[in-house]
Amino acid sequence: MSKKEPQSLRNHARFDPLFHFFLAPVVLANLICAVVALIRHPHWHSAWWVVLSVAAIVATFKLRLYSLKVQDRVIRLEERLRLQALAPAEWRAQIYRLTEDQLIGLRFAADDEAVELAKQALEHNLNRKQIKQRIKSWRADEWRV
Repeated sequence: MSKKEPQSLRNHARFDPLFHFFLAPVVLANLICAVVALIRHPHWHSAWWVVLSVAAIVATFKLRLYSLKVQDRVIRLEERLRLQALAPAEWRAQIYRLTEDQLIGLRFAADDEAVELAKQALEHNLNRKQIKQRIKSWRADEWRV
């Protein structure tokens, strides 16, 4: 059995196989089939299947976005709590100036560099990607959706 490579900037992106490789392709293929059926057999029934197919795509992607938004809110809370515990008392008020995007980028930083990276994020208005690129000691996040 091969050992899993440690998570890093290069390999931290995640796919949800059921969503990315099954559900999304199926709803897109369904829309294509519905459009082809409408072109070949124009009728209000065929047009209704196109409308339902578009509705299925919208619902599928909205459900995915809802779970990602909840995850981002939880990460924001976790990172604020972690920075409260790690940061010197005189700097803790600055934590609430960090944007959601910055906090999400900081989740991969090890405890010993998280506060310094948070300071850099505020000073240089770093975005999520820029923060991740500055991380020296990567803290894996295996729980994300």
